[in-house]
Amino acid sequence: MAAGRQRRAEADTFTARLKKQWHRARVGMRRAAVDYFRGDGSDWVALAGLLLTVPLIAAGTLANSVWCAPAALVLPIVAGGLLLRPASLLGLYAAAATALIVESVQLGPYTEGAARVTPGVVLVVAACGFFGLLVAQFRSRVGVPWRRGGTMLFDLRERIRVQSKLPKLPEGWHREMALRPAGGQSFSGDFVVAARTNGGRTLEVVLTDVSGKGMDAGSRALLLSGAFGGLLGSLPPHAFLPAANGYLLRQDWDEGFATSIHLVLDLDSGDYELYSAGHPPGLQLSAGSGRWEEKVADGPLLGVYDGAQFDPVKGSLRPGDVLMLFTDGLVETSDRDIVEGIDRLTGEADRYVAGGFHGAAWHLIEAVAKDVNDDRALLLICREGPTAAAAR
Repeated sequence: MAAGRQRRAEADTFTARLKKQWHRARVGMRRAAVDYFRGDGSDWVALAGLLLTVPLIAAGTLANSVWCAPAALVLPIVAGGLLLRPASLLGLYAAAATALIVESVQLGPYTEGAARVTPGVVLVVAACGFFGLLVAQFRSRVGVPWRRGGTMLFDLRERIRVQSKLPKLPEGWHREMALRPAGGQSFSGDFVVAARTNGGRTLEVVLTDVSGKGMDAGSRALLLSGAFGGLLGSLPPHAFLPAANGYLLRQDWDEGFATSIHLVLDLDSGDYELYSAGHPPGLQLSAGSGRWEEKVADGPLLGVYDGAQFDPVKGSLRPGDVLMLFTDGLVETSDRDIVEGIDRLTGEADRYVAGGFHGAAWHLIEAVAKDVNDDRALLLICREGPTAAAAR
């Protein structure tokens, strides 16, 4: 009992209470900072910090206007345009305008010497404030704080990448996918959705090329990849492209069309069906003859007209055969037609016949269409022969 009373007495001392209050304040500030940088909290912390910098800059200008010029007030104004909401930004602008007035009065007319508040300084500060307010209003209208903008874009890119991940195939099969957006951007109008259906015995892969390229097509590609991923495996293979076509028509986009190719592969027998919606043909390498054969299926573009029919082409992958699917950015450019592009692609692909196609997808894009300003995607499905399986 005595020991307990002594501990309570120690806990009630002034030092102990001060430590508890400091701990609560530190935890509260940390939580407020985390919420702020996540975009969920108030901007009062940033506003208070920027308001403090305004008199500090004004004091530095009055003390030595050569090293701390009056135009230095643009620094908190630019930072406020990135950090604050429009209502808070107006308060910061009022403080900056007051500081300019005080500097002008204390330093005297600009005609009496250098390093004073000139009309040019006022115009520069006002212009920076105007553009900062435009940026803040845009962020407020979009509803995404600048602190979350980069995180959101990164998350969108990762979602497209995860949705384009190909499922693992049984022994004797190899698959790989390579995608390169236009202009080195992070977003692409080309995407893949894939799933193993029919109890895992069937591989369904859909390679789609949305109209546009890069960032312009990235948002539509994300929306379509989610929708196509939900349709894939939920419908019979022959009903997938008609359902996708109806979905695009319901969006009523100005640039609403897309090309797509749908592979339905039986992993036990190697037989497959290939459905196409205005997409470039697939290419199959026959291990027996060593030749590439085009697999052309009939079907119009997605999102053009209702009631479109999509007729498949059938084939079979035997041990050693390779099936290659790609988008038009890989084989077609303004100065090269698709026939010439396919010939170049197959010529480069012949280099990998002897050693196998492991890691070949990315190298084929680099060799065939490295500097093309268009989205490029390449999918390889290989049925490995006994030699390749033994080597692995």
